[in-house]
Amino acid sequence: MKTKQIQKLVLLSMLTALTTALGYLYVPTLTGVITLLDVGVFFTAFYLGSEEGAIVGGLSGFLLDILLGYPQWAFFSLVFHGLQGYAAGWTGRKRLAGLILASIAMVGGYFLASILLYNLASALESLVGNLLQNIVGMVLGMVLLKAMTSLRKGGDFR
Repeated sequence: MKTKQIQKLVLLSMLTALTTALGYLYVPTLTGVITLLDVGVFFTAFYLGSEEGAIVGGLSGFLLDILLGYPQWAFFSLVFHGLQGYAAGWTGRKRLAGLILASIAMVGGYFLASILLYNLASALESLVGNLLQNIVGMVLGMVLLKAMTSLRKGGDFR
């Protein structure tokens, strides 16, 4: 394996581990919890691009569900957070469309999966929490990106 490929593999492994760890941090809400997993997914997509965002998003969502004891959600998380990371990594003129599609992939995907696994009432109950989790992830992911790019340039976060 070439050195660049190994470096990329190590970076993606570290980002997957950090994003999974962020998933353990949560904020309680009236209908459940909001995890910070999406912060890592959006940051990776913004910082490295679509493919890397899909890898980190899908793997970290999958791993978090397995580790927390929700295996029935693992496949869905692999797909929905993977699509979220892929779309969020779009740049230029496609950025806004990518963020909208990333939100639809995660929020809409979990809505449909909740109907499949449980019922419509349960899906409707989780809708606001998932939307809020997505928005918080998007905003904090962008804040983290700005901080990282400022550090790389030797700046002082201004």
